[in-house]
Amino acid sequence: MSETILVTGGAGYIGSHTAVALAERDVQVVIVDNLANSSAKAIEAIDRLGGRRVIFHEIDLLDADALGDVFQAHPIDAVIHFAGLKAVGESVEKPLDYYRTNLLSTMNLLDQMAANDVWDLVFSSSATVYGDPKILPIPETAPLGPTNPYGRTKHMIEDICRDAAAADRRWRISLLRYFNPVGAHPSGELGEDPRGIPNNLVPFVMQVAVGRRERLSVFGDDWETDDGTGVRDYIHVLDLASGHVSALDRLEPGCDEFNLGTGTGVSVFDIVKTVENVTGVSIPYEVVDRRPGDIATSLADPSKANEKLEWRADRSVDTMLTDSWRWQSNHPNGFNDEQHLTAEAEG
Repeated sequence: MSETILVTGGAGYIGSHTAVALAERDVQVVIVDNLANSSAKAIEAIDRLGGRRVIFHEIDLLDADALGDVFQAHPIDAVIHFAGLKAVGESVEKPLDYYRTNLLSTMNLLDQMAANDVWDLVFSSSATVYGDPKILPIPETAPLGPTNPYGRTKHMIEDICRDAAAADRRWRISLLRYFNPVGAHPSGELGEDPRGIPNNLVPFVMQVAVGRRERLSVFGDDWETDDGTGVRDYIHVLDLASGHVSALDRLEPGCDEFNLGTGTGVSVFDIVKTVENVTGVSIPYEVVDRRPGDIATSLADPSKANEKLEWRADRSVDTMLTDSWRWQSNHPNGFNDEQHLTAEAEG
């Protein structure tokens, strides 16, 4: 393991849990984050839980000069790149924002890495690159065909990384296509804290359970699945964090892609029932129209990561949702009550 790791988007949900996993290994973590969809209080939680203070720079990766200053200030050995816009629905509404932010920020990052002789990269990609899958469970060799601008930015960034690695063999890049992260740190002090209205199922359900929202919107009950609701491969955020650490440990020359998932599908109604069991709270819901860009089923074949990264997701859905509830019940309004109450009032 390298000594100093730059984590872009490290104050966000997955980035913060990965930063804790790195700090627990006595790695010096340097975080850059513009806090557009995260909180500086996550940095305080990382410091407490990881047992080692991280270095934090509040910058935007679109600012190439500021990013260059970070590389000049620290002896960075490798990068884990989480930063970017990430909501499927929002990407359909604001495609140019997604292309501009996600693509340009990544190119700035790769430029600065090369200029500072840093060639090791783990990239936060997504199962959305597969689009509406023709093969289930989905192997890495499945055709790519994202159905929304968010997924297309991930696909494009993967191609950028492949082309960079083909042009210069010093690059060692892992593209991690993960499925549906849920859960929280078991301490209850670090979890998913979206600004405004959550885009993902589990944080929305948890906000209903804690009383912040009146009911859950179920986007379609006429999908071709057992109960008519969308089926996803949910993975505990701690399993996902360990996947990034494993990928960093096992980087090889070139560029390779890995699915991070469990291989088990769970429907929206399955999640609702489990949340009711975990919380003891009845979850009211209403079925509404499908969202543009959604698909019926997404399910990982994680065997390549199991073998080559020596990694496996082993936490159950019950554990994922129990940890999510511990976080949400400890922090009903996220990291910052005033900030989130304002965001809800505006939403």
